[in-house]
Amino acid sequence: MAPLKIKVITTWNNKLFEEYAHRFQETYNWPFELIVYNEDDEILPDLKKFVERNKHRQPKSDYRKKSKDFLTDGVRFSYKVYAYTHAIITQKIKNIDGLICIDADSVFHKKIDEEWIKKHIHRDDCMMTYLGRGNTYSECGFLYFNLNHPDTMSYANTMKAMYDNDSIYKLKEQHDSYIWDYVRKDFESKRGTKNFNIGDGLAGHVQARSILGVVYDHTKGNRKLKGRSPEAKI
Repeated sequence: MAPLKIKVITTWNNKLFEEYAHRFQETYNWPFELIVYNEDDEILPDLKKFVERNKHRQPKSDYRKKSKDFLTDGVRFSYKVYAYTHAIITQKIKNIDGLICIDADSVFHKKIDEEWIKKHIHRDDCMMTYLGRGNTYSECGFLYFNLNHPDTMSYANTMKAMYDNDSIYKLKEQHDSYIWDYVRKDFESKRGTKNFNIGDGLAGHVQARSILGVVYDHTKGNRKLKGRSPEAKI
């Protein structure tokens, strides 16, 4: 198998960098070029239009938690979608083979290399690799895209179009995990697109239980306050 040219993508803003994303930057030890989309420095034009057009939409209240329901907060998670789809489209042109997309509230521990990616993550016949959680939405704090797959560019453009034309608001939920899944399942059913699920199909912190859990920790939710996930294998 020929060598894979891989890059890693993440996104944060200055406030989130001060709160927790600095740990991502301080611990990042993988040999792949890291590309950061800083939401404060340069906002993508179509993302800016989406935010301006939909900033009036308030997520539904979650009375159980006395907070806003993230499941319906399309604007909050749009930054990541626009960054990742922009990266897929632009890095394909640069002949990059694979994109690893990781949330900014991640802490890195074990070094990996291209051979590790080939063994555990990349599959030539699969468009993307994801962490499935059975009957609930996937954990999209980690996504891998095979840029050599014939459906990847179309997938990225379809994802972007869901936001460009506000189609996400026709769906039951508007957070990015639900939208990534919705479009992926559509590609699987209509095109027969193959994808690689490295999740165990169970709810909860699937990343910590997966092969990824031995190399980095996704300190999602309140875990980021401690800088560590109690479920982590590391």
